[in-house]
Formats: sequence, C-alpha cells, structure tokens
Amino acid sequence: MNETITTMPLLPLRGLVLYPDMILHFDLGREPSIHAAEYAMGNNVPVFLVAQRDIKDENPDMEALYTIGTVAHVRQILRLPGNDVRILVEGECRARLVSIVETEPYKKAEVELLETVPAPIGNARTEALYRRLQEAFEEYSSLAPRMTPEVVMNVMSAEDLGYLSDYIAQSIQLRYQVKQRVLELIDPMRRTMEVISLLGEEIDILSIGQRIAQKVKTQMEKNQRDYFLREQLRAIEEELGEYDEDEEDDKYRERILDLHLEKSSEEHLLKEAKRLTHMQPSSPESNVIHTYLDTVLELPWNKRDHERTDLKAARRILDRDHYGMEKVKERILEFMAVRKLNPELKGQIICLIGPPGVGKTSVGVSIAAALGRKYARLSLGGVRDEADIRGHRKTYIGAMPGRIMSALARAGSSNALLLLDEVDKLGSDYRGDPSAALLEVLDPEQNRAFRDHYIEVPFDLSDVLFIVTANTANTIPRPLLDRMEVIEMPGYTDEEKLHIAKGHLFPRQLERHGLKKTQLRIQDAAFSAIAALYTRESGVRQLEREIAKICRHTAKLVADDPDRKRTTVTPANLQDYLGAPVFQPDYVNQADECGVVNGLAWTSVGGEMLQVEVNVVEGSGKVELTGNLGDVMKESAHAGLSYIRSRAKMLGIDPEFYKKTDVHIHFPEGAIPKDGPSAGITITTALVSALTGRPVRHDVAMTGEVTLRGRVLPIGGLREKTMAAFRAGMHTVIIPEANRKDLEDVVPAVREGLHFVTASHMDRVLETALVLPCAAAETASASEAPLPTPIDPLSEPSAVHTYTDTMRH
Repeated sequence: MNETITTMPLLPLRGLVLYPDMILHFDLGREPSIHAAEYAMGNNVPVFLVAQRDIKDENPDMEALYTIGTVAHVRQILRLPGNDVRILVEGECRARLVSIVETEPYKKAEVELLETVPAPIGNARTEALYRRLQEAFEEYSSLAPRMTPEVVMNVMSAEDLGYLSDYIAQSIQLRYQVKQRVLELIDPMRRTMEVISLLGEEIDILSIGQRIAQKVKTQMEKNQRDYFLREQLRAIEEELGEYDEDEEDDKYRERILDLHLEKSSEEHLLKEAKRLTHMQPSSPESNVIHTYLDTVLELPWNKRDHERTDLKAARRILDRDHYGMEKVKERILEFMAVRKLNPELKGQIICLIGPPGVGKTSVGVSIAAALGRKYARLSLGGVRDEADIRGHRKTYIGAMPGRIMSALARAGSSNALLLLDEVDKLGSDYRGDPSAALLEVLDPEQNRAFRDHYIEVPFDLSDVLFIVTANTANTIPRPLLDRMEVIEMPGYTDEEKLHIAKGHLFPRQLERHGLKKTQLRIQDAAFSAIAALYTRESGVRQLEREIAKICRHTAKLVADDPDRKRTTVTPANLQDYLGAPVFQPDYVNQADECGVVNGLAWTSVGGEMLQVEVNVVEGSGKVELTGNLGDVMKESAHAGLSYIRSRAKMLGIDPEFYKKTDVHIHFPEGAIPKDGPSAGITITTALVSALTGRPVRHDVAMTGEVTLRGRVLPIGGLREKTMAAFRAGMHTVIIPEANRKDLEDVVPAVREGLHFVTASHMDRVLETALVLPCAAAETASASEAPLPTPIDPLSEPSAVHTYTDTMRH
C-alpha cells in the first residue's frame, strides 16, 4: 500500500461521519470551519473531515479528534439566514491525522492518505459475504422507516464489498461513534463482517420497537373503540328518552342527604359530587371521585346491629365454643349487663394476652356471636406502614382506606366487633409508626371523630367493641397498652386440655376425616398421655395435630376394611398411632433422700417439676453452682447459704462448715437455661438436708423466694406449678403465705388432690419437708412423720402482691 503525507484544511465534524465515495450535506456554524470550507472551494483543494470525540467541544485540539477521517471535496456552499452555512461534500478516500500545523484562520493538518483496498465480488468468500450482507439489509429495510427505494437499488447493484459496506453504514441509523468504528476498519472483509453484525443488532432493536408500537396502537384503538361505543350508547339512550346526564349525580346527592351526616361532612361530600358533574366520564379524575364516593357511601354510617341482652343465652354460646376462660367470659357478661342497664355505654377495648394456641383469636368470634354483633378481623402482624391504619390520601394512585375503615365496611355495622390480632408484632420504619396511629383508634375519648386519610370525613368508632390479642405485653408501647383493659390468658392445664380434646378437638377432627363416633374411640387416659408425652405447649394446636394423625391412621384402616369394628386408642397402643413419645414425664424420686428436693418451675408451656441436688464434701469452703443457671437463681443460692450460716447452731450444723466444706448445688437438665427467685426455699431446704443429714420427703414439692432472714416471699405461676405437682403424684405442696389468695385460681381437682402448706418463714418449710436423720431413717418409716393438715384455700386472705416469677426460660 502506497501512503502519502500531505497538508490540507481540517474541518471537525460534530456527530457526523463521512465515508469515501459518499455525498453528505451539513451545516457549519463555527467561523474556522466556514473559512476552511470557503478556502477549499475557492482553490479547488481537498479538505480533511474528521469527527470530534465530544460534540460539545467548540475548539477541539489533536486529542479531541479521532485519528481516521475522510479526504473530501467541497462541491457546494450555500449561505443560510443567521450567518450559518450549508455545504455539500463528496468523500474521496480514508486518511489518518498526523498533526495539526495551523489553527488560524482555520485549522490545517498533515494527513496520511490511506489507499483504498478493492474487494470485487468474484470468489466464493466475497460472494458469501455479499449475499449475507444483502439479506441482512433486506430484512433491515423491511423494518426501518423512511428507507427509500433508491437506497435499496444501490445496495442491490453494488459490485465492491468495501463500497457496499460504506454505503450501508452511511444509510442506516447508527450513532456516530459506531460509524467511526466502521470507518477505521481499512480491510473491506472485516468491514463487511462488522456491518453485518451491526445490521443484526439494529434488526433486533427495530423488532422490539415494532412490538411496542403495536401494543400501544392496540391499546389506543381499544380506548377509542370504548369511547365511541359509550358515545353511541349515550346517543341511543337520548333518542329513547332513557338517558339523563344528571341522573347519576342526583343519585349520589340523594344518598348523601339520606345519611343525615354532620353539616361539615355532608357539605364535603356534596362538593365532591358537584365536581363530578363538571367532568368528562372518561377522565381519570372522574374515576377517582366515583371510587371515593362509592367507598364513603358504603360505610355503615347509620347501620347498627341489635345487641343481645339475654345473659343466659350469651353464657351458653360462650360455654359451647370454649372451655374455661372464665375471666374472659365474666368480663363479656359484665359488659352486656352494663349495656342492658345503660344502653349509652360506649365500646370497650379489651386486650387478651397469652401464649400461642390458647384461643385468643377464636374467642373473638364467640364474643361477637354472644353479643349478636357483626365481626371483622384485622391481622396487624408485620404491619409497618402508618397508612395501613389511617389509609392513603385519595390523590395517590391506587389509594384506599385504612384497615379499620375497610373492616367496618366488610362488617356492615357501626357497632361491630373488630378483632385486632397480633398487636404486639407491629413494626415501624421510615413510613411511620402504626402503633401511634392506633392510639386514636383505641381511645374512647378520641375515636368519636376518627379521620381516615382517604375518607377525609370523621367517623364515630366509639360504638365499636375492640378485642386486641397479643402474645406478650413487653413489645406493646406503653401508651397503647394504657388504653386497653388487659386480661391474661394463661396456658391450659392438663385437665382443661382433656376437656377441650374430648369436647371440641376430637369431634371436629372426626368430621374433617369423615369418621363416625362408632368408628374411633380415644380413652381419656390416652388424651392425657398425648398431652403429656407428645406435646409441650400452652395451647392445644399440637394436641389437635396429634389427634388428626390418629384420625388419618384410622381413616386408612377403615378405607382398607370397611367392615372393621371400632378402633379404640388407649395409652398402651398409643405408640402404634403416634410413634415413640417425644417427651418424657418429670422424674420423681420414689424414696426420701438427703440433699434432693422437688422444686416447681414455670415455663411458657406450663408447669414442671425441677429437682435440686446438693452434695457436701470436705474441702476449703468452695460453692459450685451448675445447671445453666441465671444470675437471679445464683443469687438465691447465695442468699440461702447466708441464711443457713446465720442459723447454723439452731439447725444443728457446724458453724465453721463454710470453711471446711465444699458445697455443690446442681439443677438437672443442664442444657435448659433456668432463672428466677422462686427456687430459693428449694435450694435452702436441699442445703440444710445435705448439711444435717436429714432426708427430704420425696412426696413434697415447694416453691418460694427466700430472704437472708429466712422470710418466704410470694411467687408467680402458682396455677401451672401446682398442676405439675399434681401430675407428678406429689402429696404436699409448700407455697408462700402471700400466695394463699392465688389458690382460688388453682384447678379444683388439683386443689382437692393436694395438701397445701403455706409458709411465711423457712422454719415452717423445714418442719414440713425434713424427716428423721439418715441413720434413724433406716429403722423408722417415713410415714410415721406427721404430715401437715390441708388448709382452706379461701380462708385468711392476705394482702395482694404484684410479682412476676420466671424460674425457667
């Protein structure tokens, strides 16, 4: 290839690329470019056209220009109004920019002329490329707009691949950076393959564009069709005398006036209805107002349910649906009684707090049925947006009322019962705090004029009965909790689980599995075994699943043998239906031992027996505490030890034992964390037993906090703890004197089956729990020791103590 370096005027191009043998016209606005074009035209010399990299650059230097450009001849210059110039140029050959030698009055550059490499269509390779290029261009021209027949004919008649590639690149819509890339390819074969690739990309882009345009066109045609059909329908109705332009607006006006709302609310709604009369039916704003008015008018402004006042009938409904729950039932009956005497009493806010599965949600349905009110449930778990409670303003696309107003619309009554489920699981983020929005909803003094952001007019919620449920009060904001009457719903006892399983769960599962009572029978002992060995929960959900498993197993047996007689499930054959037990019963000693005491623990799934073991060995006075104990429980152990040291002589213990003896206190089941003060008297009793050699009665259990002076303080969870003692076969239970009043809440069967000893001091505890020394116990029977007489649980009521005890987590 012969290369020549020559000097000629340089004309930078903005957003344009010229190819050899092509004609291009464009406008010039920069004075140096105009001078360069005039000089080249007047002296019949070529000009070097090269694209600049940044089209915003007014005075590009060497670095701002591409290297490869085109040598061209200026064929025509035309003056335009505004001092602009339009020129017509014809490309001659490719050239490489070497340097810029002058800049005034225009740029002059040294360029290296690049010889054009011919590529005639003659051999197999060029023929294949030529055909592929033509096919691609034909497909492109079928999709591209404004592709003239002249361009197509020139492509079909071309005989050189290099020229054809340049011609197509000049004719199709490409960004100037892409055209520059084609210009810089000197080899015609590579240039042809690049243009084929570019055509493929453009074909894909044009195909997507056509599909988008077709979708838009189809939608527009549908909208136009709907519009014309509506107009034709309106014209037909007018001809028949059936269309009244103001009829629909008058209906809204009549419905608003029939509600007899407050003046401000009525004027607001009438104003919205009047705006509707001045809008085109097809306008988006018209649809927004239509939806708004329909939503507001569907609310139960003046609709009320007639409440039931028959307390006996309400009691029958509550007892039919739920076993136990006496506090909840009594509170609802009290509410009905007050409403009967004072119909003007406004709605109440009741919060039911208890572990999962105890029936908090289902009791809401029963309360609504007992009161004769409509019912609607709102699940608040995971709600993080304040607008979920108050709604969105109707100016937003897709706006809707909040959950409170939506629930009332579903219920269709202004004195409905709304169940706000899982209120303790509300969240908050940058969108607001929904619990703060509930402050107004659950305040009887404020919810008389509750304003939903979407509804915009006040609505009276004071007649609504709100039932709120939660698993714990710890995560409920204090101001919100202060607005509610809290009723604790503790876990079910074994006796309650038995009644619920027999009266509710088992019949429901029989019906669900298509079984008859004559086909399956589960003994009471089997129900109790299921609750004790296969579930460990406060509620009855897992218990129902286990009953359902038995029903499925029985249904399979019945399906295989339709003539099969009744299937009876007993504790002996329970494993055939449910497999091996998941849990084991609490271990209880069968003989009196020294240093081993039966404690009582409260857990989230009920009460449990928890033994305390103490070993005393010769040593240097170390105290070892094991069993995964919390700080409070460790402090209880140290308090008991200090009490023993202060009364060592009275207890018959060496006063120097803390110097000569190592004490190891252990709580079995070390994998389970344990904490709380209620093991205080249990630890102290075990220490005294181990240090004195006096065994502890194996049929005595105890719970209570101990002080340094030996006083016994009250504890919590007595109902569950006593149930665990009864289940484990205990004979006597020692409780704090201050907990005497709590015996009213103990299950009657437990209260009758156990001897309760109340103690205000450790002396009473030790007197009851300890027997003869180990040496004497070998010859004496433990039954000879006098047992304390049972107390009357309802006598001698003591002062009320507020105390929360958690012995095990």
